[in-house]
Amino acid sequence: MSTEPETTEDAEPGTPGADGGQAAEDVDGTTDAEGGEAGAGGDGGDADASQLSEAEAELLAQQAERERIERRKAEKKRPVESGAKLSGKAADLLAAVRAVESGEKPVAAVFAGPEPAPRRAAPEPARRPQPVSAQAQVQAQAVLAPAAESVQAVRQVLAEGGAPEALALQVAAVLGEGAEASLRADPWQLLRIGGVRPEQADGFARALLGPECGPDDERRGRAVTVWLLEQAALAGHTTLELPALTAALAQRGVPDTGAAVQDAIAEGEALVFQDALEGPGAQDGDEEDEERPVRVLVGLERYALAEESLADGLARLVNSVPKQDGSAQEWERAAASAEGAGGGLIRAVAGHGVVLHTGGEASLAEPAALVQAAHGLGLRAWAATHTMIGRGRFAALLRRHAGSDTGESGPGVATVAGLLSGAEGPGRDADGALDLDLLVVLDAPQLDVEAAALLTESLPDGARLVLSGDPAVLWSVGPGRVFADLLAARVCPQIASRRPDPGPLGELVSGIGVGELNQVEAPGKEVVIVPVRDAGEAVHRTVQLVVDSVPRAIGVPVEETQVITPGHGGAVGTRALNAALKERLNPGPGRFGGFDPGDRIAYSPAPGRTLPGRVVTADAEGLHLSCAGEAVVVPKERVEQTVRHGWALTAHQAVGCRWPAAVVVLPGDAAQALSRPWVYTAFGRADRHLSVVHGVEQALPRAVAETPHKPRTTRLPALLAPQIPTTAA
Repeated sequence: MSTEPETTEDAEPGTPGADGGQAAEDVDGTTDAEGGEAGAGGDGGDADASQLSEAEAELLAQQAERERIERRKAEKKRPVESGAKLSGKAADLLAAVRAVESGEKPVAAVFAGPEPAPRRAAPEPARRPQPVSAQAQVQAQAVLAPAAESVQAVRQVLAEGGAPEALALQVAAVLGEGAEASLRADPWQLLRIGGVRPEQADGFARALLGPECGPDDERRGRAVTVWLLEQAALAGHTTLELPALTAALAQRGVPDTGAAVQDAIAEGEALVFQDALEGPGAQDGDEEDEERPVRVLVGLERYALAEESLADGLARLVNSVPKQDGSAQEWERAAASAEGAGGGLIRAVAGHGVVLHTGGEASLAEPAALVQAAHGLGLRAWAATHTMIGRGRFAALLRRHAGSDTGESGPGVATVAGLLSGAEGPGRDADGALDLDLLVVLDAPQLDVEAAALLTESLPDGARLVLSGDPAVLWSVGPGRVFADLLAARVCPQIASRRPDPGPLGELVSGIGVGELNQVEAPGKEVVIVPVRDAGEAVHRTVQLVVDSVPRAIGVPVEETQVITPGHGGAVGTRALNAALKERLNPGPGRFGGFDPGDRIAYSPAPGRTLPGRVVTADAEGLHLSCAGEAVVVPKERVEQTVRHGWALTAHQAVGCRWPAAVVVLPGDAAQALSRPWVYTAFGRADRHLSVVHGVEQALPRAVAETPHKPRTTRLPALLAPQIPTTAA
């Protein structure tokens, strides 16, 4: 795709071209050639990482809920905030830990791509009040916090090894009772703290062990094996193939890679699996005895159990008979009245326990028709979205579809996190199952294996589950590719919407979805390209677009315009852009953790969840936020880890949301972070207007044409195959 340079002041809008040769055009036709500092950048970390669940005060309720639904889950490890001013090697180590925990830096690993996914925290427990009071959080921390004596003992060991003593509370919490003795016996246990790298743990071990420390130490091999599996999970894998794992161990200086893996398995820190490979192998008769090729996989118990639980739950729903609410004639009448693929979706749901639905933003009308039809037939129907913004948009769509405000009598809409925690949704019955008959999960590509497992475990027998989403958007920040795996496995009906998103934006994004960056006609300046030369100009033009050009020329106010950029770091990352936008839009001293009333923020109560909102005030309880109209209180000790300024977000933070206008910033050195799913997701966040601050030249069309989703190693299709027959749907 290309764009022609405009020579007039009132230039026509265009689309991101391959040559980047268009004049520095703004949405109102003006030009500005002011430059700035070179060196744009993004660290590729698309998702903020945080340490603890917002609802930690209800941990016991979560455990009881899981016991009632009789499913095994791995114990979740919760890092604890720490901090003190240090210098030298200890300061470097502490900074690395904090940078990873806060999402400021991506986890650098063999398996990580440009946009590594952060570690998931434990799912939020049931019966979570909103907002969570600071007092409740303090009480919960008092219950969960390690004893002061244990923390002091760990602090002493850290000091002896040259590690930051400020990590003592976190280490004591992660290692549990006897943490000091465990750390002395095995210094490489420090690798279990997020952000610590093998070379840092090696230095700590040398300081403690002296001549006894060596690269062939079995403790080191075991710890590095587990660390690599954790890094793989952060990059989206639920398991790793054995050759990939041993190759990575060799790169980390482990001399006997096979022994290291076997040791980790023998100690119960990793699990090994053998999955049969698809092929022309034998199936019946005498051929059954022939040896079939297998792949050997190694993974952490936490994700292995979640993936197995998910497969069991899906098999139970697929193989069970859906609850018979409404006659076949009533279902058919509802299907006949639906538009597009909505009729096929209703018919599929009438007779199946699990159904997949694919499509873009416009196709949401089809699950809306399904939910309304099911509600009319007497089913307890609920929809769940990834974000609060998505929840509000779908609720409004349901009201429009019903022709009136149905209020309390209409079908319900919740977020996935709120549904699982009990803060939203229908609640649970005496057996611990969700009290509903139909659950439609929107934004399904954002489900990781743990959230998906909890959802399927929570559905009663006879309930219907519909997973709906756009396969072209970025996948979940947690491990797994649940929606894509189910589409590939073909174990349930699949309904593909043919309803295109309207207008020039819809045409542009649809082309990107199939690998084509097309030039589109945009007579209403729906799409505008703004070429830039360097980082300083990119920041300047972004601020100009948000503050002046888009409100004046397009009529979209500042508060309804969202900036999206590839990463948090660098000269044109979210931190730099947010600083520039705050200076123009809400300057202030940042009296509470860098924030002032009126600041636009992005609150991350758990990895993979970003709640856009605004700062209301601050007091002794903490930072008071308004997120999608709901009050949230963040205790002051949690502000640094969970709250960022939010005028600029990454694409992973923005997924599941849409705004009237979006400004997507592509700085020159962000080329390696771009992929077709990233561009599709970022460009697709705009409803009415998209401005692209374009500094990557040929890298943009190459990314769209040549860089699809990065593969993830998962076991879900292999686990489903023996339990559910493949369908031709």
